[in-house]
Amino acid sequence: MPFPNVRLSNRPLHFIYLCDCSGSMAAQGKMQALNQAIRQSLPGMAEVARENPEARVLVRALRFADRAEWHLEQPTPVDHLQWRDLEAGGITAMGEALERLAGVLQSPPMEERALPPVLVLISDGQPTDDFETGLATLMRQPWAQKAVRLAIALGHDADLEVLQQFIGPEPPGGGRSPRRPLQASNATSLAQYIQWASTAVVGAASMPASQVQGATSGGNIPLPDLPPTVLDPTDDVGPLVW
Repeated sequence: MPFPNVRLSNRPLHFIYLCDCSGSMAAQGKMQALNQAIRQSLPGMAEVARENPEARVLVRALRFADRAEWHLEQPTPVDHLQWRDLEAGGITAMGEALERLAGVLQSPPMEERALPPVLVLISDGQPTDDFETGLATLMRQPWAQKAVRLAIALGHDADLEVLQQFIGPEPPGGGRSPRRPLQASNATSLAQYIQWASTAVVGAASMPASQVQGATSGGNIPLPDLPPTVLDPTDDVGPLVW
């Protein structure tokens, strides 16, 4: 029988969006598509969180344009989150965004018992500031090294080399798990990638390390495969809409 007044302890899982809000995101409905994709993904993420009570899924969002600033600063339980639309305008201060991110991946404020965070960088262009310094600052943080780092490129103008540097080198053997940037050519593929990151990846990151086949002692988890309905990023996706 359960003991009275005893709560099972759960571990925080921080899910952080890094969203490009430069002026080019206003074109061709990209910003609208991103807002809609994130908003539509939240019920699925909340369901995954309920199915993994040993983890407490907390969401934040960092926007970058002329400057980098928190759009959703406080770690918010996913089932309490109401998404406020991002707006586009300005240039692409991606390096500053990575420095701001590094500040919250220190211990403290990161909890010692936290699960590896999930970081999702979304961009349609190229950094206009010192990306290399920002990335170096970020990767000095042990929590950034442990994190599941994903990147989504919107359209054909996104700097895939920069996004690959954020993810890190692709491991030997490749496979269908995207250790390279995902390329979203339209609103539908963007929504599919966001949904995959917020459900399958969150589910894998929520599991205790002892249950994750292939997990490393450093805290990294093997990424789940993309579902068959989503184009593999190595495939020929044809002409881009964006």
